[in-house]
Amino acid sequence: MYLLYLETSTKLCSVALSKEDKLIASRRSLEEGYTHAENLHRFIDECLKEAGIKPTDLKAIVVSKGPGSYTGLRIGVSAAKGLAYALDIPLISLESLEVIAAAAQQSNPDFDLYLPMIDARRMEVYTAAYSPKLEIVAGINALVVDEDDFEDYSGKRVAYFGDGAEKCREILDAKAWSFIPGIDADARYMLSAGLNKYNSQEFENTAYFEPFYLKEFIAGKPKKLL
Repeated sequence: MYLLYLETSTKLCSVALSKEDKLIASRRSLEEGYTHAENLHRFIDECLKEAGIKPTDLKAIVVSKGPGSYTGLRIGVSAAKGLAYALDIPLISLESLEVIAAAAQQSNPDFDLYLPMIDARRMEVYTAAYSPKLEIVAGINALVVDEDDFEDYSGKRVAYFGDGAEKCREILDAKAWSFIPGIDADARYMLSAGLNKYNSQEFENTAYFEPFYLKEFIAGKPKKLL
């Protein structure tokens, strides 16, 4: 049974292919600017060819639904919906913060709480809290972090990470929490949660499914030319 996983964030474009719960191919790029549209379908094709399978061998498409970059989410979800519809197979979605938490937990298993943070511009982050078993402890929200946040976590070993975590370090390091660099929502860390949802048949309605933006997209006014 083959499952295809797609993750597109602000900088990251990542594709993974599994047979049951085993990773058999993956591709990723981490670049400034939006090259996702051109990379994503090429990565999918390369993963299928590496595994020696055809698109019709896939049993489901798993996509990271957000919150996160508006443009990145639209590209990933549009591709996932198109594939699921064309192949007539289930569409499965995972929360991006859970994927980031899974990446941190697998490489750093000795913490009581995991706090993924996605950059939401200025001093705001999208965040949630997860247990070592990746059970959600505090729900997803958009937060301008200050020293009074997370008081319920005092005395616990807390790890925080993600592309929004760096700008919170002065506040969170004062709590003696641990910053883990280099953690992102890579598709390779979607396998366990994606397979669980497939087995329990937690599928999305392909026609009506939309990314989870958390906040409305607001386009800025272009700068005047001098």
